[in-house]
Amino acid sequence: MTHIHTTDLAFEDSAFNVLLGATLSGKTTLMRLMAGLEKPTSGEVWFSGQNVTSVPVQKRNIAMVYQEFINYPNFSVFENIASPLRVARVNQSEVSRRVQAIAELLNLSDLLDRDVSNLSGGQQQRTALARALVKEASLVLLDEPLANLDYKLREQLREELPRLFSKSGSTVVYATSEPEEALMLGGYTATLHEGRVVQYGKTIDIYRKPCNLECAKIFSHPPVNIATVSKSNNSISFDGVADWLCPDSLKDNRDGNYTVGIRPHHLTLSGAAANGYSVTVPGTVQLAEISGSGSVIHLQVQGNDWISESSGIHQFSIGEQVDVHMNLNGCLYFDSEGNAVY
Repeated sequence: MTHIHTTDLAFEDSAFNVLLGATLSGKTTLMRLMAGLEKPTSGEVWFSGQNVTSVPVQKRNIAMVYQEFINYPNFSVFENIASPLRVARVNQSEVSRRVQAIAELLNLSDLLDRDVSNLSGGQQQRTALARALVKEASLVLLDEPLANLDYKLREQLREELPRLFSKSGSTVVYATSEPEEALMLGGYTATLHEGRVVQYGKTIDIYRKPCNLECAKIFSHPPVNIATVSKSNNSISFDGVADWLCPDSLKDNRDGNYTVGIRPHHLTLSGAAANGYSVTVPGTVQLAEISGSGSVIHLQVQGNDWISESSGIHQFSIGEQVDVHMNLNGCLYFDSEGNAVY
């Protein structure tokens, strides 16, 4: 069974790199190959100009944190964090300094003397994360490390981690299934689907200009809305209910059918302000959800299941007929093969 297909991927050195993909897309397997925990059936793994394919994991200067925490149950929090420094024979004063600094970042300062077995799950995950950070490894692999933390701490660490590693000089590879998290972390992103790397580059570039429809789907939550439109000369028609000028990216392409993709925050409804250059199509409300300070509305639009996401609380009834305003500046276009047209 193939877990990772033929891959030619070079991560940005001394930078924050994100692996973005759904569960079973290959993120963890790719990390285990980089760590030396798995061996590729073919091909090579290189790091800093050296072929490390056959180098044992113990001899690689790496640190790895999984979603499910792994700690030494009989050690205190302090000794858990300090363990890689003890192995490296770092002097005691430096051990104390580095452990205290990392503990403060991860809100563990008051827990350093406690046995790790007496901690909550979130506290144990923070301890495992601290142990990886304190090592100052050349390669740090983080496999969805914030998934089990509370919301407030997760938001704090999403902001702090890139800044922390920018000072360390480590190459970081961070796996997540959340597009929003990839955007917040910044740096560079590789999108994965069913064991294949779809696209790699600067995170904001991948988000704004996905190479194909699959990449756009990976990098959108709630899911990207799609529909078939037709091009004729300099006009785009959506199922006879809306027409707009052909964007410059499509003007020189053949006439015919294309797929348009539009992210949920580029759709607004009657009762909510429509921003930007837009057209209006009719829709039917299927489900209305309040999410925090925003509204998520599931719609049926010309036979397509769409989702609108907007700030503010907007009340709609199931079955209600609404005007759906499409912000055309946010539209992505794809050809019959699913490749993006820019």
